[in-house]
Amino acid sequence: MRRRGITVLLGAIVVAVLLGGIVAAPVPYVVLGPGPTVDTLGKNENKEVIQITGTSTSSSAGQLRLTTVGVQPDTDLLSAIWAWFDDDEAVVPRELIYPPNETEEQVEQRNAEDFKQSQTSAETAALRELGYPVQVTVTKVVADGPAEAVLKPGDVIVTVDGQPVTTAARLTALIRAKPAGTALVIGYTRAGKPATATITSKVAKDGDPPRIGVEIEQKQPHPFELTIDLDKIGGPSAGLMFALGIVDKLRPEDLTGGKIIAGTGTIDDEGKVGPIGGVGQKLLGAKRAGATIFLTPEKNCAEAVQNAQPGLTLVKVGTLTEGLAALEAIRQGRPTTPCAAG
Repeated sequence: MRRRGITVLLGAIVVAVLLGGIVAAPVPYVVLGPGPTVDTLGKNENKEVIQITGTSTSSSAGQLRLTTVGVQPDTDLLSAIWAWFDDDEAVVPRELIYPPNETEEQVEQRNAEDFKQSQTSAETAALRELGYPVQVTVTKVVADGPAEAVLKPGDVIVTVDGQPVTTAARLTALIRAKPAGTALVIGYTRAGKPATATITSKVAKDGDPPRIGVEIEQKQPHPFELTIDLDKIGGPSAGLMFALGIVDKLRPEDLTGGKIIAGTGTIDDEGKVGPIGGVGQKLLGAKRAGATIFLTPEKNCAEAVQNAQPGLTLVKVGTLTEGLAALEAIRQGRPTTPCAAG
């Protein structure tokens, strides 16, 4: 009898060890949860997030908070099961966050680069909104190219066939919109004087996109220094909130109206707001930070409605201009454009 009891006990121990090994084994999933939020109008680690020198800036009674998603990269079975039943977290396949052909370090490096690019695009979009246009300037004319003897380094290209050139990407798109061999009317300024010239695009070799044979750079002259000082956050989704923060600091009025406003969204140089991932976790992070309004990319609205937080109003935003209009409506107590369910 005693021997049988010992056998049962040893069997139970073995089963427990095996079960422990199973639940502690890594699984091909990651857990997503609310990440930190940061007030773009305030400080982070005792440093102003948006630093502007050389001109006067304004202060705000409220906040404009960017939101993030926390990622638990190393997940075991028990953690995944626990998170599955937690409404505050999401369990997603690991390959959605860490593609199989990339290491964690490579993904983090790409996220850091995307975050830096989001800051650059936010600055460009905000300054355009403030009246500092982008200048697409010729830096080199390619020898034997279509623009040789027509354009010169220092020329600022302003139109293609009457369409405004608002960014370097826009110039490229306008040239490539028509097949090689098209005669394009290029509007430009040289030493401040406007001029036009007809340049016929061509390709360097079969399969290449049409070109006019110039190298360009994008400039945006402004009489002050602007720096965004924030790290340890990755991805491009803070662009909208950075752009709004820059505009808020450089305009005399308090764009927040004293409210805590959170949001998310990528932004490009022309101020278009793009969708992001992890909106459910970002909404929860915004709610925990005390926000009452959440600026939501238009294409994330349906998902945001499904993950709505009590007391957090979802406002649809498709561009920086729309975001600023929404803030004005909030300050004045007027209706905003709400997110729809579908």
